[in-house]
Amino acid sequence: MQRPVIGILADRRLLGPHWFHCVGEKYIAAIVQATDAVPVLLPATGEWHVEDWLATCDAILFPGSASNVEPHRYQGEPSAAGTLHDPERDATTLPLIPRAVAAGLPVFGICRGFQEMNVAYGGTLVQRLHEEPGRSDHRENSGEPLEVQYGPAHEVELAAGGLLAEIAGPGRLAVNSVHEQGVARLGDGLTPEARADDGLIEAFRVTAAPAFALAVQWHPEWKVMDNPFSRALFAAFGRAARERAARRQ
Repeated sequence: MQRPVIGILADRRLLGPHWFHCVGEKYIAAIVQATDAVPVLLPATGEWHVEDWLATCDAILFPGSASNVEPHRYQGEPSAAGTLHDPERDATTLPLIPRAVAAGLPVFGICRGFQEMNVAYGGTLVQRLHEEPGRSDHRENSGEPLEVQYGPAHEVELAAGGLLAEIAGPGRLAVNSVHEQGVARLGDGLTPEARADDGLIEAFRVTAAPAFALAVQWHPEWKVMDNPFSRALFAAFGRAARERAARRQ
């Protein structure tokens, strides 16, 4: 059987005087190295190509980004000055996510993708976690080397009987922490999979999804082959994509 095709949602980003649709190389590398699938970049073009993607992709990855979901998408307060947004990506991912899940495509959200999945199911976001009473500061120190920024920052408690506990074993897991925003109210039909010590939801699954439908707030794509759990997580996503491909073929 041919390798499955995993679509990766792109950002729309202004680079110099021109607009580009782009994806961080680390996400592409994780798909190639840990899922044994073919990565295909999906441009942020709204809903124009959704039906084509649902027919041709075997799974979809919603990756992280420097941009945040626009607050009006979840009835939030206006963003702080200087916050980067990507309205074209919002217009693409938010309607795509529930349609992909309902169609039986495996979906995986990481960081911004985690937040998009929550908003797509009616959830809300905290925009500045470090200013919330009782919350830890989940941001990285941008002055440190990338290896430190993306190194283990804190532990999460895995939900008993959940998908992550099935992959990693029950208990706690050390993860990196490179985010300012997080879940305020969890979306409808979503089940927590992991929490930080401050109670913040760090992973969830779509409860009634017919296939793999998981989102994590941390970055398992970072040097994926060096981390046994990250490698196993992407391998599970790849298996789900192969199962979808077999049914489609």
